[in-house]
Amino acid sequence: MRHDRHSPIGVFDSGIGGLTVLRALQERLPQESTVYLGDTARVPYGTKSGDVVTRYSVKNAEALMEYGIKLLVVACNTASSVAIPTLRKTLSIPVLGVIEPGARAAAQATKNGHVAVIGTPGTIKSGAYQRALQAELPNVKVEALACPLFVPLAEEGWVEGEVPTAVAQRYLAGLKGTGVDTLVLGCTHYPLLSDVISQVMGPQVTLVDSAKATAQRAAELLGERDLLKTGLSSVERHYLVTDVPDRFVEVGGRFLGRPLSGARQIDLKFG
Repeated sequence: MRHDRHSPIGVFDSGIGGLTVLRALQERLPQESTVYLGDTARVPYGTKSGDVVTRYSVKNAEALMEYGIKLLVVACNTASSVAIPTLRKTLSIPVLGVIEPGARAAAQATKNGHVAVIGTPGTIKSGAYQRALQAELPNVKVEALACPLFVPLAEEGWVEGEVPTAVAQRYLAGLKGTGVDTLVLGCTHYPLLSDVISQVMGPQVTLVDSAKATAQRAAELLGERDLLKTGLSSVERHYLVTDVPDRFVEVGGRFLGRPLSGARQIDLKFG
C-alpha cells in the first residue's frame, strides 16, 4: 500500500496505557490522522517472553499496515524493549519506540548525570532504559525501580489523594537522598500519576515523560522524510482492540484526556 503525507500514523500498545502516547502525538501533530491498536486480549505483555511479545508486536504492526500507515509508534515499553529490531527489519516504514526518545530527553535534562527510571518489572528487568541512557550519556549513573502498583491505580483513576501518595512514598523512598536530579516515567500509565510522583520526589527532580519525548521524535522523523501532513484535509481517528471494547472505552478517556466515542474489535490471526 502506498504511503504519503496524508497517510495516518499507527500506534499500538498491549492495552490502554499507550493512549498517553497517542494523546501526546495528537497534541504535537494535531493535523495528522491516527490509528490506535490496543491488544487488550493479550494484555499484559510484561509477564511474557521476549519471543512472544515480538510475535504479538509483528501481528499488531501487520494489522495497522492495512490502514496504509506512514509511521509505526510502539507505545508499549515492553514491546519497545524487545521487538523494535524485528519490526524495523520487517516493515518498510519508520518504526519508533518509546524508550530511546525518553532516554534522550533524560540525558538532555540531567545536570549531574544521575538519572532514575521507574517502570513495570518487565521493563526494568529488560535493562532497555539503562542501556539507552548509557548510549546517550556514557558516564550516566542510573537507578532503576519497578513500581507495579502504579498501573492499577492509574486504570482505576486513583491518581491523587492518600492512597496513591502512600504508594508513591513507599516505592520512591529509596530514591530520595540518592542525588538523582531526573526521573524517567518509564511506563505509559505513569504520566497520570505525575503530580503525586513529583510531590513525593520534590521540585529538585525533573520528571521526563517518554510520551512527550516520543511525540517530538515522531514529528522530527516525519519532517526528515518529508511525510508531515500539509493542508486542511480531514483528520481521522481510529481505535482498534482485540477484546470487547467496553472497558477500553470506559477507562481510555482518562488516558486520552477526553471521552472515547467507541472502538472496533478485531481478531489477530496467529498461525
